Amino acid sequence: MVTILDGPLGTELNRRGVSTDLPLWSAGAIQSDPETVEAIHREYADARATIHTANTFRTKRRTLGDPWERFARGAVRLAKNSVPADHRIAGSIAPLEDCYRPDLSPGKASFDEHQELAEVLAEAGADILLCETFPHAEEAIAAVDAATGTGLETWLALTAGPDANLMSPMQMAEMAKRSVDHGAMAVLVNCTPAVDTLPYVIALAGANLSVPIGAYANAGHADDEIGWSASPEPGASAYADLAAQWIAAGATLIGSCCGTTPKHVRALANRFGHRST
Repeated sequence: MVTILDGPLGTELNRRGVSTDLPLWSAGAIQSDPETVEAIHREYADARATIHTANTFRTKRRTLGDPWERFARGAVRLAKNSVPADHRIAGSIAPLEDCYRPDLSPGKASFDEHQELAEVLAEAGADILLCETFPHAEEAIAAVDAATGTGLETWLALTAGPDANLMSPMQMAEMAKRSVDHGAMAVLVNCTPAVDTLPYVIALAGANLSVPIGAYANAGHADDEIGWSASPEPGASAYADLAAQWIAAGATLIGSCCGTTPKHVRALANRFGHRST
């Protein structure tokens, strides 16, 4: 069966006129505009996503300082309050620095910071811990170790970056194998352009990981005509066409990332929801 994940919060907040200024990015809306965060979660649920990622991508100590824990718990609460009770909430754990700058990663030394967020997300009621948008192998493994230590189901999503040049498909497959050895229960490709995602899914499928694989890609560049538009219907259909290739290659967890909208998720659900692969 194909499981439909939700889509982005950060770029969707921005599309609706909510401030996503750095360094807080999407986290600022947890306090400044919780109603819009809830509305976005509800729209993804209405689009028939059943896995919803809480807005915790930037809710860490080094970004928010002392209030970080209140923001993280609040983000999980907003997600849980907005979607049906039988849907699952994923707590997002992201790289400590820039997700497109693996050279800035603290690597293994990131474990303690990932652990404190993982523990708070577990206590707040997350069903899954989603370590996402990792381009750096050692930090990815540190995050997985921190997440699995809570006892919650842990997924890892790896990114090749906006130009698909931060790692090769073979390198991603090797990172995926390591993560499964460390307890990851699913591995996905994320925040890589949709038009460049297929080789990475094929590499994950070829790695024989013994866990589900998936993809939630970004819209890529504007001239890909997949997202970043006020009228996303044609882009949503194009995205679903690409997702069909990922599913044919073996992906069973499918959602969308930056530059897409709830309409993209609805297109996925209309095409692939409740379908055996």
